[in-house]
Amino acid sequence: MVLELRQQLKLSQQLIMTPQLQMAIKLLQLSRLELMDTIQQELEENPALEETIDAADDIHTDPVEPEPIESGVLKEVTIGEKINDDIDWSNYIDEYNSPGKANFEFEKKEQTSFESFIAKKESLTEHLLWQFMMTAPSMEEEAIGSLIIGNLDKDGYLKISIEDIAETSNASPENVQQVLSVLQTFDPVGVCARNLSECLMIQVKALGLKETIVTEIINHHLAHLENKNYKAICKALKTDIENVISAVRIIQGLEPRPGREFSDEEPIYIVPDIYVYKVDDDFVIVLNNDGMPRLRINPFYKASISQNDHSADSARDYIQDKMRSAAWLIRSIQQRQKTIYKVMESILLFQKDFFEKGISYLKPMVLKNVAQDIGMHESTISRVTTNKYAHTPQGIFELKYFFNSSINRMHGGTVASASVMDKIRQIIESENSKKPYSDNKIAEMLKESNIDIARRTVAKYREMLKVLPSNKRKQY
Repeated sequence: MVLELRQQLKLSQQLIMTPQLQMAIKLLQLSRLELMDTIQQELEENPALEETIDAADDIHTDPVEPEPIESGVLKEVTIGEKINDDIDWSNYIDEYNSPGKANFEFEKKEQTSFESFIAKKESLTEHLLWQFMMTAPSMEEEAIGSLIIGNLDKDGYLKISIEDIAETSNASPENVQQVLSVLQTFDPVGVCARNLSECLMIQVKALGLKETIVTEIINHHLAHLENKNYKAICKALKTDIENVISAVRIIQGLEPRPGREFSDEEPIYIVPDIYVYKVDDDFVIVLNNDGMPRLRINPFYKASISQNDHSADSARDYIQDKMRSAAWLIRSIQQRQKTIYKVMESILLFQKDFFEKGISYLKPMVLKNVAQDIGMHESTISRVTTNKYAHTPQGIFELKYFFNSSINRMHGGTVASASVMDKIRQIIESENSKKPYSDNKIAEMLKESNIDIARRTVAKYREMLKVLPSNKRKQY
């Protein structure tokens, strides 16, 4: 066997992701907020990219007469400062030329502090510390109380044992328990509890219901209460169903998460990427460009490259690289907006009945339908419809919502799975709370409506709707 080296030429095609294509794909799958952050970051890092401001957006203190346009070039508009006529210039010059310090007396106006305009929400830790300091604790008690309050979760539960607190604060477990008992009397009621049972018991004691059937259920029958097994509770406590239901209603009125009202979680509002309006008998698609920066390449850097100045090669390469990056970004954003518009136009073509009549008329549709309609790949459609929202006459929906599987009808044809889920929701909302429908019963009702569906599919859709099973929906 002889080994030898050879050189061989071979032609082959290979897909290479250019920087421009990578940027276009990246921007395509970003949500609106992520796109705004990306643009802002690029504006800070790329000197060749700048945001344009319309002349209508400029705010001037004085009206300015526009100058005439000569040879197609608009001259720069300047603001003329007006000098107030009521200034005593003689006194001003005397004060300015005086050898000592110039003292000016101004009329003192009562100014409102900036903090008064800021709505700051008090945290659970601040609220508890304020109450604890009102009790005038000793140095040891203050250390223990601060440690306990600092180890509460967002729901107000203590997530550390008394022994660990005693070891950390170099105090006895008895003193820690004493401070904890004081903290458990603070507002909100039920705070600093170590588990759900203790949290509910603190609230029951505050209501004056200690040593009643309510406390018995909380201490020994929470599992039966969760499963709504009221008969087992009646049998264990040897009482009738009316007393158990009355106690359950009291427990249902308690707060299982005392720290909920002090949560610092802010609601996130959805800003649609595209609007669909109905005008007369037709629909109009409008892209949402509100708040979107209008970008352009800085004319100073563009002129410096075109004038062939004698700057260093490294500087020219740097400017060209930044200008190229800015141009790619602007082009990618434009391409992103055009693609979203095309996808929405195709969705409107397939789902026109939905936009006119509602969710019940939503048709089965997959990514392949839109991809073939606009001549793009399915992966591109998937990126476009992810985290993009449309404002329609039926409400605000994610673009992914319009793509769903099909369910066969009893007598031929198909129906969209989203329409079936909406039908299940309507059935559950209209049921008798004392006799809720089982999954099997809902499947039978849907078959009567010409929808062929199995019981396990109904259970899956019910769980997706976050609806409890029939035994936990039952109300006595």
